[in-house]
Amino acid sequence: MSISNNTSVWLRAETKPGEARTPLTPQAAAELIAAGFEITVERSRQRAIPDLEYSDVGCIIAQPGAWQEAPVGTFILGLKELPETGSALRHQHIYFAHAYKEQKGWRELLERFRAGGGELLDLEYLYNQNNRRIAAFGYWAGFAGAALAILSWCGQSLQKNPSLSGVGSWQDKNLLINDVQKLLNDAFKIAGIKPRILLIGALGRVGQGATDLARSLELEITQWDMQETAVGGPFVEILEHDIFINCVLVSKPLPPFITPEFVDQPGRILSVIADVSCDPYGEYNPVPLYSRCTTFAKPVLRLKADPFPLDLIAIDNLPSMLPVEASIDFCQQLLPALLHLGESENPIWQGARSIFQRNIDRLEVN
Repeated sequence: MSISNNTSVWLRAETKPGEARTPLTPQAAAELIAAGFEITVERSRQRAIPDLEYSDVGCIIAQPGAWQEAPVGTFILGLKELPETGSALRHQHIYFAHAYKEQKGWRELLERFRAGGGELLDLEYLYNQNNRRIAAFGYWAGFAGAALAILSWCGQSLQKNPSLSGVGSWQDKNLLINDVQKLLNDAFKIAGIKPRILLIGALGRVGQGATDLARSLELEITQWDMQETAVGGPFVEILEHDIFINCVLVSKPLPPFITPEFVDQPGRILSVIADVSCDPYGEYNPVPLYSRCTTFAKPVLRLKADPFPLDLIAIDNLPSMLPVEASIDFCQQLLPALLHLGESENPIWQGARSIFQRNIDRLEVN
């Protein structure tokens, strides 16, 4: 494949602490270069893939943050949020902006695009002809979120407070599974039981990842999806399990699955919640128990104290726990669309532009 418009893609260095993933691997960059693209990659000490692997395939290497001076017309590719400098945005940015559900700071961000004449092509809103997202980290978010939930439950059983201290990344999923299994064995010696898990959103990518992690540890998992939640929450069944994992991507208001008053009911077994969907700043959060995300440095928020503790995990970049595997998987999903990035009539990118424009128009109304 070749292109005639000299499409330029600039992979920026992530500024979010602990974000080691990338939407563009060296192998994918090499395919784009072979197709006629110019690829610039900013140096990054926290990216899981070394800079040298990009330069070896022909990428131009730039300093972190240099994208701000890139020529107009360059596509700036990233994953997580941009620095909140307030400066006008004049480029075409491809990343997860979390700005279309009135999340915190959405208006200010879109005003920056409007001021600079740039565009947001949000990775969350790249859809194929079947209206399905073309690329997502969901599987690895579910996998990692389930692992942390089990580690937190083990920590409670071992009388740790916090039940889970700072966590980092693992080289691959087998090493993560082995570490969780070891702690689970230690906790079983004390508690005499293994945790029972209720998962909502079982049929999606996120739910599949969480299910695979739980089954690799031979844990009992109750799987719910739209059919089981159609009657509307809150759901007493959540309180009857040791761990609740929310894997639902909500796009419209619905009754919450659980509420602050609900968890105060007597006889609660529930002791750990992993809100993998993690959207405390929007209006559609079905787990309205918290107002801010937790982090890898402080992964657990204690909602209820001893003697019946309840801990919550809500980290918004969980796949960074397995950054290499997650990056390779995501990039393989995204690459076919990137190869058509310079085609103005391509329906995937055209659709993303339409969604962006609709939200820019909202600024005039609100």
